[in-house]
Amino acid sequence: MERLREACLRIDGRGYKAYKSLAGVYRFEGADLSIDHVQGDPFAAPSRLRAVVPWELAGYPDHARANPVRRRALADLLARALHRKLGSGRGPRVGSGGSGRIDIAYAGQEVLDRSSVEVHEDRLVVRVTVGLPAAGRRILGREAARVLTERLPDALLSTLPYRTHDPDRVRQHLDIVEDCDALRRQLADRGWVAFVADGARLPRRAGNDDRPLDGPEVVPWSSPESLSATVDLPHAGEVRGTAIREGVTLITGGGYHGKSTLLQALLRGVYDHAPGDGRELVASRAGAVAIRAEDGRRVEGVDLRPFIGELPGGRPTADFRSDDASGSTSQAAAIAEALELGADVLLVDEDTSATNFMVRDRRMQELIAGDREPITPYIARVRELYERHGVSSIIVVGGVGDYLDVADTVVLMDEYRPVDATERAHAIAAAAPRDARALEVEPSPHLPPGPRTLDRRSLDPRRGRRDKVSARGTRTIQFGTEDIEIGFVEQVVDPAQARYIGDCLLCLARGEAPDATTIRQVCEALDGIADEGGLTALDDFNGGAGDRARARPFEVAAALDRLRTLRVTRARTAGRPADDTDPPLLG
Repeated sequence: MERLREACLRIDGRGYKAYKSLAGVYRFEGADLSIDHVQGDPFAAPSRLRAVVPWELAGYPDHARANPVRRRALADLLARALHRKLGSGRGPRVGSGGSGRIDIAYAGQEVLDRSSVEVHEDRLVVRVTVGLPAAGRRILGREAARVLTERLPDALLSTLPYRTHDPDRVRQHLDIVEDCDALRRQLADRGWVAFVADGARLPRRAGNDDRPLDGPEVVPWSSPESLSATVDLPHAGEVRGTAIREGVTLITGGGYHGKSTLLQALLRGVYDHAPGDGRELVASRAGAVAIRAEDGRRVEGVDLRPFIGELPGGRPTADFRSDDASGSTSQAAAIAEALELGADVLLVDEDTSATNFMVRDRRMQELIAGDREPITPYIARVRELYERHGVSSIIVVGGVGDYLDVADTVVLMDEYRPVDATERAHAIAAAAPRDARALEVEPSPHLPPGPRTLDRRSLDPRRGRRDKVSARGTRTIQFGTEDIEIGFVEQVVDPAQARYIGDCLLCLARGEAPDATTIRQVCEALDGIADEGGLTALDDFNGGAGDRARARPFEVAAALDRLRTLRVTRARTAGRPADDTDPPLLG
């Protein structure tokens, strides 16, 4: 580090661009510190640095790198420890802009693959940002030396080595994450779509604060006997909880009794959770996708025929396009897009659904003749989706009793306590049968939807003469001159995932995964690139930034589908019955 100190002192007082001379690799305490990117001025995005610590120097026992899940869990633990040490980037500042700040990307409640800390079999890789100190645009070399050769090494050496941690807490952190992953892997084999362990604490502090709600008012989850099951996990052993089985499950109850809280836990159950979150052993299948209406969204080349037939004016829906989709068409498109990517569980809340898409009662059937209503409501297809295609549904309902006719299981939430109301619900449905005509529809030959082929020429990341891709929180991805609105893609839970998705779209535009053609193929190919080379393999645009987190192919595809310049062709798959509105079979 002495070489780096001398280099900082040598440029003291010079213009800010002289900081570029610091780029390179420096040794400290047996590790390497690499200055990968130097910011252009003190008000620009901070400089990016990378520390590489050999496994022997880090000193962790072999169990910490035994498999990819434990390596991800250790990376999560270290990222959180370093974030606490650095004070969330609020350390002392000396000079202009972000001068003197050291930061690492924040990790939320989910344990995700992140680029901030990577645990490999032979080394740890840590990526931080540093605001290189300056007064105006004049370099503060002495302060830079303190930041780079004292404060930063001290933070790294006091958080990364095994000797700085409680061994029991390290093992517990890794064991909890590995147990959740093991639980998720058991679900399909046992015919379950989700599991909620007894004792789980589901309520959150607020709609914009996903941390667990604490206090005596929080009701721990307790399974009704008829829905309870046990799982055997590698570290926790036998765990009792509620098994949500395949089929059609309703979550119901009065307002503010915990229906949507449970659904939110399930839609985030596709991810592992950090110890202390309360949802550590709440798991959903990896193919569970949240579905909702989204007025005004872009829809491109989606086959809506299972749910929406020919529109007024003879407009077909086999290859539907709209720049301003309605609630019902956007929800139908969301289902088709999820099925195209291989979803096997659909998570639906009536509060965020289009009413006319979910159900149509007897009186509306009397008022509107069948040949004047193109919409086949979800209630008429939900059994078909499961019985013919193996796609389960978990639906929150509080005001649509018609769904009692099609439910396999009914969970009634009563003051955050689950009650098995299945028998009672079936008795009510039998005693007051609904008009069966709403359920009398022929099976659709267009389920699941055929693949759509991506036209990569429709992906243009340029803004002016340069590529411009960035993310604003979890709501918007700027892609060239377009803003992709992803605020309603509920399983994008971390801003770092939005940045990763932006990287994926840029890679597609630049020709990565050239052999993949359909939207599913390209999204899975990008996932494979991340498997092979890590998240930074998709991040040439930013030179290996440390603020990325992995998103599933479902969320990458969801962002792609909302890009308003997107163009696709839809192919009818071989072997599917054709009709007059099918597009030609593409070879």
